[in-house]
Amino acid sequence: MLTNGTTMAAHGHRRPTRRDVLLRTAAGGLVLGGGAAVAGPLLASADAAPSAFGYRDDGRAYVVTTGADLVFKVDHRNGDLTSLVHKGTEYQGYGNRNSHVETGLGASSVGIRKTGDTILVTVVHGTMHHYYAARRGENNVYMWTNKADASITATRYIVRVRPGLFPNDNPDTWDARTDTLIEAQDIRRKPNGTTRSKHYSNQRVIDYDHVGWSDGRTGMWMVRSNHEKASGGPFYRSLMRHHYEDGAGLYEILYYGENQTEPMRFGLQGPYVLAFTDGGAPARSLSHDVIDTSWADGLGLVGWVGRAGRGRVAGVGVSGRSDGHAYTVGFANAAAQYWAKADAATGHFLSPYMLPGTYTLTVYKDELAVHTESVTVTAGKTTALHTLRITADPSRNPAIWRIGDWTGTPAGFRNATLMTTMHPSDARARPWATGVHTVGSSAAADFPCYQWADINNELKIRFRLTQQQLASGHTLNIGITTAFANGRPRIRVNDWLSAAPQPAKEPTTRSLTVGSYRGSNHTYSYAVPVSAWIKSADAYQELTIDIVSGSGGTAYLSPGVSYDAIELVP
Repeated sequence: MLTNGTTMAAHGHRRPTRRDVLLRTAAGGLVLGGGAAVAGPLLASADAAPSAFGYRDDGRAYVVTTGADLVFKVDHRNGDLTSLVHKGTEYQGYGNRNSHVETGLGASSVGIRKTGDTILVTVVHGTMHHYYAARRGENNVYMWTNKADASITATRYIVRVRPGLFPNDNPDTWDARTDTLIEAQDIRRKPNGTTRSKHYSNQRVIDYDHVGWSDGRTGMWMVRSNHEKASGGPFYRSLMRHHYEDGAGLYEILYYGENQTEPMRFGLQGPYVLAFTDGGAPARSLSHDVIDTSWADGLGLVGWVGRAGRGRVAGVGVSGRSDGHAYTVGFANAAAQYWAKADAATGHFLSPYMLPGTYTLTVYKDELAVHTESVTVTAGKTTALHTLRITADPSRNPAIWRIGDWTGTPAGFRNATLMTTMHPSDARARPWATGVHTVGSSAAADFPCYQWADINNELKIRFRLTQQQLASGHTLNIGITTAFANGRPRIRVNDWLSAAPQPAKEPTTRSLTVGSYRGSNHTYSYAVPVSAWIKSADAYQELTIDIVSGSGGTAYLSPGVSYDAIELVP
């Protein structure tokens, strides 16, 4: 059924039923996208239902019929997606809001054309181009967005979904009728003390391929793009979805400013894909790293560079790695970003297909940069690299004692496993104010991953030094992954007080309360003089860490830091 009430029969053809397709499969060897599949066409033959795939103008919107189970509408005044009907159910919209770039572009030039098995809708608004594409027989909407410059606000695409269609009790859901607002306009506490926010669905970009929901019969997913024109690198976290009492949303983030460490990149982003399935996850062939986009080469997308215009980087290995850590090789310049996982056994890596240019190559141990160099990518070629040797891993340096490990993350510290999916005040978190941490007997898991000036200041660490170690001064290193409100640590060792260091350059937005510990990975070093020690090998030395800042804020929005490692080195 088309959304304006016109049936397929009115166009002279009856839409094939699932039974029809199964019979055709048995007779002619066609493949049905069953179970969790819709990546390929439900009808493999282009002439199985010749009029099912097409479009028309209903006077206000272009109505696109995919030839599968999906019909969608694009308003030809502004480029909004105004209807998504899958198997007769309308999924688009809550309230009076459509799906669109940012919060809607307003008056735009919108055109449509059919080229072979592809229908392309082009939306032009100033210097920005947005595209919707349908492929014959697929339950997918392919999208691209080209934000060419800063003249237009366009930082996301949001698919707005009607309420009540999918079950949901995830960290990114709330119900304003029962839950209490606790921070800004986007974090709430449920009656049982747990917290929810649209920020808490976040995952590192490197770890997810799609996000969405399923009711067991229908799945609705946003398959992310390769993020080559996004910012923040492989470990960045941004909005992915939300689910409230009045509707839900799926996001493709073009640029996200929350706890962002990089400037905005401009250019074509995509394809990202809105995919409907029979309940399961999208088929692997829709994944951003294997998706076949050769059909887009001839569409004339502004900014599109096909595979023939790209190159790759291959490395035979990475030496100097430590057991138990994941290694990632990142590539970045002002125009693009990419990454590849290094093989756990050999360190071998192969980049995605990249735009030509010179990039900074960075090897990450977990999330900590431990090696950098420059590499040039040439179209149509694979640049081969010899083994990369890690020489800048601080974990390899001798230490008198160390709390935590150098990973670029707060992993291993108290509450670290919880903080990307809940607010620090959540009832599931262990208390932030801790007792004295004693080196050699206290576990790293007892030391808090975050410290705030107004929550758990004056963290104390006790340790002993040998008589030989007492004869000289030492360096105390405090590694942080990010800081909020110019927070930075000042230390006291017994009666000796350090100067307050200058704040590291960190994002100025919220971080620790919105599920992100990722920042600039800065290390503060303090030269502790020999005069600071209590001159007895039997005595405990006492280190006190305070968070200082010239900025205000209270409770969990007071100045704070996220810890990576703390160590005393010769």
